[in-house]
Amino acid sequence: MDIILKKNVDGLGEVDDLVTVKSGYGRNYLIPSGNAILATVSAKKIREENLRQRSHKIEKVREEAKAAAEKLAAITVKIGAKVGENGKIFGSVTNLQVADTIKALGFEVERKNIAIVNEPIKQVGTYEAKVKFQKGVETTINFEVIEE
Repeated sequence: MDIILKKNVDGLGEVDDLVTVKSGYGRNYLIPSGNAILATVSAKKIREENLRQRSHKIEKVREEAKAAAEKLAAITVKIGAKVGENGKIFGSVTNLQVADTIKALGFEVERKNIAIVNEPIKQVGTYEAKVKFQKGVETTINFEVIEE
């Protein structure tokens, strides 16, 4: 069954993607929940026209996202945490703290688009995270957990 996504669906695709799913998944979940519509001939034509009209704007946003990704990859983000004996952190550093620190530096990134490579982080040190700015624009950043 071919459908056109109206919302981003994890593991399936993003808005206006044309995807093939099993008919039960499409008919019983995606279409009734408003995440997708059936890919009829007229819906495909409307989708193509929408993509054509948005292509210039999407390319401009993608270029801005690439520039921001390059700037962010060039710096090391420092995250403060309360530290006990032997450099152990009380709790752990999560993608929420990474997102808040990145936002404080002036970059717009949602926390769900940040994936920490070596979770959980319970020690002071340098770590990596993958940050997705937009579809097709992803970078790996280095961040350092330091004592507050």
